[in-house]
Amino acid sequence: MSYDEKTNGQMDAIIARYPRSRSAIMPMLHLIQSRDGFVTPTGIEFISEKLGLTTAEVYAVATFYSQYKRKPVGEYHVGVCTNTLCAVMGGDAIFAGLKDHLGVGNDEVTNDGKISVEHIECNAACDYAPVVMVNWEFFDNQTVESAKTLVDDLRSGKNPAPTRGANKVSTFKETSELLAGFNDGHAEEGVQAGPATLLGLKIAKEMGAQL
Repeated sequence: MSYDEKTNGQMDAIIARYPRSRSAIMPMLHLIQSRDGFVTPTGIEFISEKLGLTTAEVYAVATFYSQYKRKPVGEYHVGVCTNTLCAVMGGDAIFAGLKDHLGVGNDEVTNDGKISVEHIECNAACDYAPVVMVNWEFFDNQTVESAKTLVDDLRSGKNPAPTRGANKVSTFKETSELLAGFNDGHAEEGVQAGPATLLGLKIAKEMGAQL
């Protein structure tokens, strides 16, 4: 059971970060997704052999967290927040509109493999509701029409800049490698926290709070 030399080296580098090797399971799962596009049975076996664990122990982690996919997703995985505030502000309508527009259901992929759609829980971005994420990059204050334009642009090869964060949207595989702990060079790009997020801090300073 093996991957290429680069992947093996990255796996060893991940394991070396931790005093207990089993703590490396989560970034190793992200690295498998960066290679295979999802968490494959082959990847599970590879990790279990690397760490000296049973496949059941690795599966237990892979099945607990929603960011680990057990079937292929799109090159651009679009998550629509449907938790309370985003839903009230239009998240449910956006999710329904995208499913209809793309002809897919929840966690399904378009025929060209470009887009998959998933309803997701709160992303701690309630100040910009309703929020859509593409491979975990924020697109804030969305509407049904702006979300449709977003996925159409992604399918046609355009790369719209996220509202905050990196200046480009990486592919699902590229993002997975980043989540495994390998820097893609985009960490310092773009807006990190917008005015709505910082408003409370601004008011507190104006009122003389010592921060």
